[in-house]
Amino acid sequence: PGAHRGRGTRRLMTGTLVERRIGLLFALFLIALTLGVMRAAWLGTVKSGDLSGKAVTQQTEDLTVPARRGTIFDRHGSELAVSEDATTVFANPFLIKDPGAVAGKLSPIMDMDPGKLLELLSDRDTGFVYLKRKLDPNAGEEIRKLKIEGIGTEAEPRRTYPQKRMASQLIGSVGTDNFGLAGIEQQHEKTLHGADGKRRIVKDALGTPIQIVDTRPSAPGGDLSLTLDSALQERTESVLAEVGRDFKPKGATAIVADPRTGDILALANWPRVDANSIEKSPAYALQNRAVAASYEPGSTFKAFTISGALEEKLVTPDTPFTYGPTLQVADREIRESKEGQGGGTLTVSQILAQSSNVGTVKIGIELGKEKFAKWVSRFGFGKGTGVDIPGEATGIVPKVEDYSGSSIGNLPIGQGLAVTPIQMMRAYGAIANGGVAPDMHVVKGGGGPGKRVISAGNAARVRTMLEGVLGAGGTAQQVKVPGYVLAGKTGTAEKPDGMGGYSKSKYVASFIGFAPAKAPRLLVSVMVDEPGGSIYGADVAAPAFQKIVSFALPYLRIPPR
Repeated sequence: PGAHRGRGTRRLMTGTLVERRIGLLFALFLIALTLGVMRAAWLGTVKSGDLSGKAVTQQTEDLTVPARRGTIFDRHGSELAVSEDATTVFANPFLIKDPGAVAGKLSPIMDMDPGKLLELLSDRDTGFVYLKRKLDPNAGEEIRKLKIEGIGTEAEPRRTYPQKRMASQLIGSVGTDNFGLAGIEQQHEKTLHGADGKRRIVKDALGTPIQIVDTRPSAPGGDLSLTLDSALQERTESVLAEVGRDFKPKGATAIVADPRTGDILALANWPRVDANSIEKSPAYALQNRAVAASYEPGSTFKAFTISGALEEKLVTPDTPFTYGPTLQVADREIRESKEGQGGGTLTVSQILAQSSNVGTVKIGIELGKEKFAKWVSRFGFGKGTGVDIPGEATGIVPKVEDYSGSSIGNLPIGQGLAVTPIQMMRAYGAIANGGVAPDMHVVKGGGGPGKRVISAGNAARVRTMLEGVLGAGGTAQQVKVPGYVLAGKTGTAEKPDGMGGYSKSKYVASFIGFAPAKAPRLLVSVMVDEPGGSIYGADVAAPAFQKIVSFALPYLRIPPR
């Protein structure tokens, strides 16, 4: 009986333990079920909006569709900048099973580093990533033929420049997102860009696109016609390339314009830059020197000193000045630029033709600092010209109250102030255009009536005096074009050394002139920064002027006179 009772007790205890375990498991199940119900209720109410948004995001992609930029033409309708179809490649990393193999297939077609491509394809935190934008359409077709799951392509406009290096610093460039970054592309962004569109890509559960909808169509940009003449632009750039070859300067620029209208027919910079691959060019080569480079003009500035004196009725072209080879002005001794020059009596016309420093300073002293400063401002120096090209510098012109005792000995001969090539074009344009400074512009239909600076009579007198520069005894007498009478002025200026003085090895050589001299229809300037070998405007810049006008006069059908 005792043994029986022991076995019964053990069975009772075992049964109780099993029941307790079953109860505990049931309780845990109830707790888990309750937590699951609560989680489901929370997700279905509190987080439902957020989760549904994520679900939609995983099934759709909203893309910007860049507008096709307008075309830039020259004055005759030749294309300078166009938009063409290109291929943009994108990926859904979730769908790419072997990123390494995919990177290996795509990298040679896309000309892309395999490591960088692998990094993009392995990013599982995103459902969409651009691999490369604006590929050649042929490369895009090769990629489509591979039919790689998770890799897609779309058409996108790409900016190209059919003339490559022609006027590249002027025309500028466009970024990956189709916005103008420099030059005309930047200045006229609002006209050229157009309106970007929106595109929605709807995908199935595997990420395969099943529907593409343009929710907002893109609108193409407007076209732009420039005043440039491609043939004249190409010839001007070729002449500058010759200057670069012969003198190996730091840089050079040339501008050709119609002084009657302000139309810029050519604007060239050297070194040349391929607009289709500007990233391969050094920063200094990308500068549009025609508007952005400030330099001391030297003797080309003398025409304005004399124009001011004529306007103030202090001199005539025949007024004589007697002086020696040097002139002391405060603490500065003014000397002629060439050995043996100076001394004796010269008329105002001869002073300009022979580019006499001492004679010009004596005229400047007659004018006086207040009146001199007035005419510097009237000719537009120290402020922008308003040309429709970005990046224009204003130059540096000291205020009359800041003149030192020797300023009137420096400024009349183009030292101690800085100008830009486009400022010099406008100022000489006033002399060529009957005293009215033209509104310089590069977009067809731009510009205005111009502004009168000096009288028509005095403009004609200065033009006649500038003929003497290219005549017997002038500083550029070797510059000739058969059948035409030319006028202009040479300039040779020492560059500031940054320590309050002037360099003895770095110069700016320049020439600016017009043709025909009596009734100008062509205005040309050449500026060469730090030429090697000869430093003189007569040797470096004047021959380039001659080559440009020798081509331009018959090309533009300007009759001999």
